[in-house]
Amino acid sequence: MTAVAVHAETLKDTIAATLGEKVKRINVALDEVTVVVAAADYASAALLLRDAPGCQFEQLIDLCGLDYSDYKMGIWEGDRFAVAVHLLSVSLNQRVRLKVFAVDDGMPVLPSVTKVWSAANWFEREAFDLFGIVFEGHDDLRRILTDYGFIGHPFRKDFPTSGHVEMRYDAEQKRVIYQPISIEPREITPRIIREDKYGGLH
Repeated sequence: MTAVAVHAETLKDTIAATLGEKVKRINVALDEVTVVVAAADYASAALLLRDAPGCQFEQLIDLCGLDYSDYKMGIWEGDRFAVAVHLLSVSLNQRVRLKVFAVDDGMPVLPSVTKVWSAANWFEREAFDLFGIVFEGHDDLRRILTDYGFIGHPFRKDFPTSGHVEMRYDAEQKRVIYQPISIEPREITPRIIREDKYGGLH
């Protein structure tokens, strides 16, 4: 076992001891520790990971939304929406992935961790914009990548690739307008060539 693998296993044990019953699942894969907690324990687990000795994850380096609705070709028996948070301890030179699932697929809501790591601010806005995950306690939860008139959340697996509306500049009105999509959806099926003498081959 390499030194990195030994460190990952040690970190896993430290995090498991620190979070205790808050841990729903914890594992090491590719020398990376991933810990899953319940939505109700998310905020308190975040504080512990930031402040507890042996953890000291002072820096949030990424937070992203996840949609598991089509995971493994639709074979998924859990909550649909999740958030994965990647944390870094500068002082201890270690990383962890914290994952939490929203309990309501129809209205996914999770606590905001902006009070724990201020860097979560724009990341949570992005997850809200693209996945429709609401972060309770966020001071300014609004769209950040799509425009104000955008309908839906484009990173959801059931969002149509062509969208719901299109926008264009109207020269007569001298402004941008929204209109129904003019592109017809189509399915492109690859052509499979099975001809015996294709390309002059015999």
